[in-house]
Amino acid sequence: MKNHIKTLCITALVIISACSEKTDMEKMLDTVNQQTIKDHIYYIASDDLKGRDTGSPEILKAADYIANELKTYGAKPVKGADGYFQSVPLRKKTPATSGSFSYAGKNFNLNDDFLVVDGKSGTYEGEVVYLEYGQAEDYEGADVKGKIVFAKAGDGNTSDRRGILQLSRAKYELARENGAAGLVEFYNSPATPWAQLGFTFNRVNITLDPNGDDEEIIPHLWLKDLKNENQRFMMTRSIKRASLTIEGMVNEMTKDKNILAMVEGTDPELKKEIIMFSAHYDHIGIGRPNAEGDSIYNGTRDNAIGTVTVLSAAENIAKYPMKRSALFVLFTGEEKGLLGSRYLADNPIIPNNEIVFCWNSDNGGYNDTTISTIIGLERTTAAQFIKDANIAVGLEAIDDPAGEQGLFDRSDNVSFARKGIPAPTYSLGFRAFDAEIGKYYHQAGDNPETVDYDYLEKFFKSYVLASRMIGNAPDRPFWLEGDKYYETGKKLYGMD
Repeated sequence: MKNHIKTLCITALVIISACSEKTDMEKMLDTVNQQTIKDHIYYIASDDLKGRDTGSPEILKAADYIANELKTYGAKPVKGADGYFQSVPLRKKTPATSGSFSYAGKNFNLNDDFLVVDGKSGTYEGEVVYLEYGQAEDYEGADVKGKIVFAKAGDGNTSDRRGILQLSRAKYELARENGAAGLVEFYNSPATPWAQLGFTFNRVNITLDPNGDDEEIIPHLWLKDLKNENQRFMMTRSIKRASLTIEGMVNEMTKDKNILAMVEGTDPELKKEIIMFSAHYDHIGIGRPNAEGDSIYNGTRDNAIGTVTVLSAAENIAKYPMKRSALFVLFTGEEKGLLGSRYLADNPIIPNNEIVFCWNSDNGGYNDTTISTIIGLERTTAAQFIKDANIAVGLEAIDDPAGEQGLFDRSDNVSFARKGIPAPTYSLGFRAFDAEIGKYYHQAGDNPETVDYDYLEKFFKSYVLASRMIGNAPDRPFWLEGDKYYETGKKLYGMD
């Protein structure tokens, strides 16, 4: 009889326990709070942080605040990180104030004829070697040590400025790795006016530089050659040497860092699969004053909201762990060229093949408070979870309506997509990149009091609920077959 009563008691406890287990919806509702969202945003996008510019003291204050919140929630440091941080080797470059460049009797003037993309103050002279486009295959059998490499900008196919810049950075590293004394690219793309390029390079710039050694910085020039005259001159003459002088250029390493924290999953097997929740916490700092005299670009939409979206997921998952493990990452340097995410993707603290989904959050603004816009929604098997989570809180999930903007390739998600990790970006609801978006995107008026917190509460709820659904699903998410990164993903996870 006693055993029978004991069995009944145990059964009753199991039933009570099962009945008391909260659903993912209930767990989400337990932590997502509008006032908490508002408090975080008002601090991260405050004037005190002066727009969180990469390389500034204020972005370090933001990093400490975010890391402390993650610690308070109970998220743990990642093994291999420096506490809650990963140092990112960024170099701040102050532009040249004057300079000259010449070869074979032809003299060129700074800004009018050439731009200094990278380098340091000094005088340089060396033999010349021409390497077509200056890509890896062009170095095969070429002796460039101590010589100035000349090459065409781009690759013969890429015409947009962003693509040419990406190629240019890779060429610089190749030249440096091969011991070249300098790199000069013939720039002839009409896509961007020369004066606009001058604006890009004649300001303080930040670049990723793992070497961090002043001795290894070599000069890198873009030589204006819209009609290919300089290139033809070089190809038809026996040019042996070139000389260059740069003055006023200063380089210094910053103290920027990515922020990382982790919550281990509850399932013995699924916890080996990690969902990464990511956003960038930098913005563009202080700039030209607007009509009201405001010169602090607070970056509420881009990307204090994205940062707090990830914090909301961290608070929830730390309290209610999912079956899969969760990695929370906040990046520096997104506005400077996805620098923080590129560094982590190339220097992973956790192997990339253990991360099964990159759940990025980034924003330009919103013009429809009935939707969430997910860049890459229909590219992964997680789409239905995202749609269902939005419906559950009174929103609709839509895919990118502005394909012409190339948004998938403009946020930190792409750093991981290129490795093969499924990586959509969760954004505030927009149906077009229109005047309402432009009113706040990278503008001084993007302040915390200008957003609709009732809408944000729904938006955050949809993100956290979708996160839980993905993190607890029996099957891990993956690219849909035929996607650009499908085969790369199969290779990364050994699915071939």
